[in-house]
Amino acid sequence: MKTYKEAILNASDFGEDFIWGVSTAAYQIEGAHDLHGKGPSIWDKFTATPKTILNGDNANVSCDFYHRYKEDILLMKSMNIDNYRFSISWPRVLPNGTGAINKAGIQFYNDVINFCLDQNITPWVTLYHWDLPQTLEEKGGWTNRDILNWFSEFTKVCANAFGDRIKNWMILNEPMVFTGAGYFLGVHAPGKKGLKNFLPAAHHAVLCQAEGGRLLRKLVPKAHIGTTFSCSQITPYRNNKRDRKTAVQVDALLNRLFIEPALGLGYPINEAPVLKKLQPYIQSTDMEDCQFNFDFIGIQNYTREKVKYSLFVPYIKAKIVKASKRNVQTTLMDWEVYPPSIYNMIKKYNDYPQIKKIIITENGAAFKDTMFEKKIDDTQRKDFLKRYLGQVLKAKQEGLNIHGYFVWTFTDNFEWAEGYHPRFGLVHIDFKTLKRTIKESGKWFSNFLSS
Repeated sequence: MKTYKEAILNASDFGEDFIWGVSTAAYQIEGAHDLHGKGPSIWDKFTATPKTILNGDNANVSCDFYHRYKEDILLMKSMNIDNYRFSISWPRVLPNGTGAINKAGIQFYNDVINFCLDQNITPWVTLYHWDLPQTLEEKGGWTNRDILNWFSEFTKVCANAFGDRIKNWMILNEPMVFTGAGYFLGVHAPGKKGLKNFLPAAHHAVLCQAEGGRLLRKLVPKAHIGTTFSCSQITPYRNNKRDRKTAVQVDALLNRLFIEPALGLGYPINEAPVLKKLQPYIQSTDMEDCQFNFDFIGIQNYTREKVKYSLFVPYIKAKIVKASKRNVQTTLMDWEVYPPSIYNMIKKYNDYPQIKKIIITENGAAFKDTMFEKKIDDTQRKDFLKRYLGQVLKAKQEGLNIHGYFVWTFTDNFEWAEGYHPRFGLVHIDFKTLKRTIKESGKWFSNFLSS
């Protein structure tokens, strides 16, 4: 048996049942932002607001997956990728968030699902990957407790439309990010700020996470149900008492806030006292209703963060020290390249005995790709994937509860506030011509999977 310290030569090192795939998200790739009955999402409005997105970019066309899905799925097949994670655009299916169903939207996803199955590619659906219908945001969005009813309706529509063929489901994508960046920092859609927005949005996301699982369990026979969390290894910047205590608090907020209520452990209030401010939003049966017995948990790791105590940061007295200030290798996102982080996060989630199965549902990197003689030599990305997969193999060989790995992402796409500047794809997109070109990392991953 190869060890994680040796070069990874093929996917068989991980065992026959290990799941390999790629991940995407509807708003980031589909384009067709106002075609065939689709309603506006919070990202359609946010990207139209000046100075919100790098270079003024938007995803109105993006990769045009809406029209080119067959081309991309055939490309996946040619690269030996047999699991494809994508999301359902809520406003494409329910243009007003609730009420009338858009038949053209349902047909589009039926076409994508059916074509995946025709090509022997297993579809994995994420219900919510950040594109809330704008009509619901105008009613308060995730800060409005009615989101439980709105999200339940959306879940039922998807379960009834696609549940006969979709067996692998993820409820939410990275709730800490869409509530933290969208409702606390204001750097993502819908651009709201402050605890008064973040706390109700976070609590309602926890409730929807569980309720979505319960509805799928009821409506989809033999469904394989999970949800996904962003997670980063949190390390104190200095080895002193204040920074160590700060690291524990930041870890509670970033890595524990959304998983522990689902497991019946409640919110990590002792380690993050600011969460006591959630109490006004918690109703009598909520903590029971937060719980759901997921079949798997998706974790999405890219880096580690170093944090230090800061008197001037409100509420948490903590500050992340940017990777670019620490003299370490970084990606275009200014994230440290630190492969042990993925092993350490698998180990952290493995310590929860309630978790049945862990799958890496996103991992990847953005670097400056170089095209030479129609060849895209992205050595850094290839090296990144090899090194991080080495750590996943280490976890697997140590008997940790890890069962799959999805690369973020299949094609270059719209990367939220960073626009089209950072490229994460295994496949290069020329955003002027929309031509697809498999990068050297994509060729490596294809060969890796074929062996």
